[in-house]
Parts: sequence; C-alpha cells; structure tokens
Amino acid sequence: MKPKLLLVGGALAAAALGADPSVVARGEKEEARSCIACHSLRIVHSQRLSKAAWGRELDKMAGWGTKVEDRDALVEYLATNFGDDKAPQPPALTRDGSQQKK
Repeated sequence: MKPKLLLVGGALAAAALGADPSVVARGEKEEARSCIACHSLRIVHSQRLSKAAWGRELDKMAGWGTKVEDRDALVEYLATNFGDDKAPQPPALTRDGSQQKK
C-alpha cells in the first residue's frame, strides 16, 4: 500500500509544481530501479541540484556503470523534487529527537 501512496503523493506534488505527473511518477520508478542499488534515498534526496546538474550527475553515474532507462523522466523527477530551488531537508533525528550522527 505504501508504494502506491508515495506515487500518488509524488504525482500530486508534481502537479502542484507544474510538472507532468506521469513523467514524475516514471522518474520516481526509475530512481527506485537505478539509484537505490548503490545509494540510500537519503543521500539522493539531500542533494539540491539544478536540472543541468542532475543531468551531469547521471552522466557521472553512467560512467560508473549505472544503467538508466528513462533518463529524461528521472532528471525531471529529481529537478522537480530536489532542485536547487528547494529547501534543504531537515536533519534526520533519532527516536529520542537528537540529530543522527553521519
């Protein structure tokens, strides 16, 4: 149930930001397929890059062997949700409310 909820939530957020919800949903699926094999979502989502910078980041990952099937959708998803115009994520907290150590 959660994955569907996340996709719907991502699509609604994309619509509010003016991005095509279907492209953003495809990008979110591509992220799960191509990024999570090597990275936690936390490290991906903590970045704040422009659309061009996300493209360069994917080029760098491709140089290390990552296979991205739907590159345009992934770049759109990342730029829409984690672009350089977005506020940084708050620090991760432990159960007792203290900041997690990295």
